[in-house]
Amino acid sequence: MGTSMSSVVARLFTGLSLGSQVHGKLETALHLLRPAAELHWSPPENLHITTKFIGEWPESRLPELRTALSGAGPADEFPVSVAGFGYYPDANHPRVLYAGVGDSPALTHLARKIDETLAVIGCAREERPYSPHVTVARINRQDIRQLREQIALMGSMNHLDFGTFIASEFHLYRSAVTPRGSVYTTLATYPLVHAA
Repeated sequence: MGTSMSSVVARLFTGLSLGSQVHGKLETALHLLRPAAELHWSPPENLHITTKFIGEWPESRLPELRTALSGAGPADEFPVSVAGFGYYPDANHPRVLYAGVGDSPALTHLARKIDETLAVIGCAREERPYSPHVTVARINRQDIRQLREQIALMGSMNHLDFGTFIASEFHLYRSAVTPRGSVYTTLATYPLVHAA
């Protein structure tokens, strides 16, 4: 028996791609950090800021989801700053290394709008407050003392400010798990400035 179309699911999320200059500065920093610890580092092409984790969604309902998202964006572009590194859930129990995203009411508003919009068509609401970041590596019991020292050194040299970009659109991504890690594919792009 074949798999019915309604049971085929996609693993989805929405997010912002990083501006080219910010992406370049962050990638330069990561080039210096990767030798300091054998972590599961995010490929450069996967660096992004998630606005909504959707999870598994039926392929047959993708058009419905894409249409819903077309009305989720705010009516203006906004700046997003990326600087520094941190750990989730905290520095004493690090599981994820991330690059920080500056406080942005507009970004928080966008994430809330997407969450509210998708809740109408049956997507689970976020249970935690929105905390934007750029995941750069996952940590699984590795020794990261050298990594911490390298980050501290870069901080002392003021090399942890990756700049600011203007968010003018957000994307719907598909995440596919492969033997080489997750591969992200852009399924749709939504301008933040709606046509009059």
